[in-house]
Amino acid sequence: MKTLNTTQQLAEFCTAASACDYVTVDTEFMRERTYYSKLCLVQLAMPGEDDENAVLVDPLAEGMSLEPLYDLFRDTSVVKVFHAARQDIEIFQVEAGVIPKPLFDTQVAAMVCGFGEQAGYETLVRKIAKANLDKSSRFTDWSRRPLSEAQKTYALADVTHLRVIYEFLADQLSRAGREKWVAEELKVLTDPETYVTHPEDAWKRVKTRTNSGRFLAVVRELARFRESYAQKRNVPRSRVYKDDALVELASTKPTSMADLARSRLLLRDARKGEIAEGILSAVKTGLDCPPEDMPKPDMGRDKLQVNPALSDLLRVLLKAKSERSGVAAKLIAPAADLDAIAAGLRDVPALHGWRKEVFGQDALRLCDGKIALTAKGASVRVIET
Repeated sequence: MKTLNTTQQLAEFCTAASACDYVTVDTEFMRERTYYSKLCLVQLAMPGEDDENAVLVDPLAEGMSLEPLYDLFRDTSVVKVFHAARQDIEIFQVEAGVIPKPLFDTQVAAMVCGFGEQAGYETLVRKIAKANLDKSSRFTDWSRRPLSEAQKTYALADVTHLRVIYEFLADQLSRAGREKWVAEELKVLTDPETYVTHPEDAWKRVKTRTNSGRFLAVVRELARFRESYAQKRNVPRSRVYKDDALVELASTKPTSMADLARSRLLLRDARKGEIAEGILSAVKTGLDCPPEDMPKPDMGRDKLQVNPALSDLLRVLLKAKSERSGVAAKLIAPAADLDAIAAGLRDVPALHGWRKEVFGQDALRLCDGKIALTAKGASVRVIET
């Protein structure tokens, strides 16, 4: 197997790849000790068989520039094929402000083609490529050099089998006329805003048991400080302080270093220096927040007047539509969407785009009493009322 260690080698491969219809892409990275992923390896393959036209690219090699790869990503004549692309794309967007286009994600395509929810790569390799994967190297340290032969074999398999999977799924989508469905789903992955974490919104990911405006104001400021600190120093959020410590701080509202010393959950390094000062400042800012500027939790869905019987009927309809269309039910409409529809909301993803065609139209007709459901054996049928 070939490993590219110089920019010139990468440029030659990318020039050849630019003449192909598609190229498969995967990455190996480390994130345990950093905020942003550390790119350790890039795997690429052009159309072909076995290990033919497949390479490993070492971004850690001295003097290596990935600019030829980024040029290939910008080349809209070549489809860039990933599986579960979000984390891979985030790396390239953060590193170089580049999002590969046009993009094809085999996980999304597999869900549209009837392979169930969150179809794993190993499952697709087994079912489509008729092969087995050796996953023993999955959790190895990809930043260490030299890479072992086992690591290289594992990494290369992530793009060689992907060629067979892509060609199969692309053909299935074309036959079913569902290419636009997948393209619609991929809009989120190709939007740069998807990969931006705003410190001022970080509090929304913290689970709390109270909706007190003052408490949430402190949570917001603590989460904002932690996110900004972690981003600037490229350390994991948990290295600053974990969520349970954040919630404890928002409850105890420390105002001095002595107060921080009494925290049960705060890490030792967070009880002194810049982090400690940041915590105290964040707590003070939250406590001083005017009532009108306090964060307000999204209580809309919690206060919905859901018709439980209608919600159950929508679940039955969704199951029937999922089985008939071969599209994963969770992709069509998650449980929250069904409850929202049953409560009378109409600005719901399940009622728009391709989902409306598959499920949404009949969901609305069911809500309006224009159709009913009948069951016979294991099958469910829609009948006009």
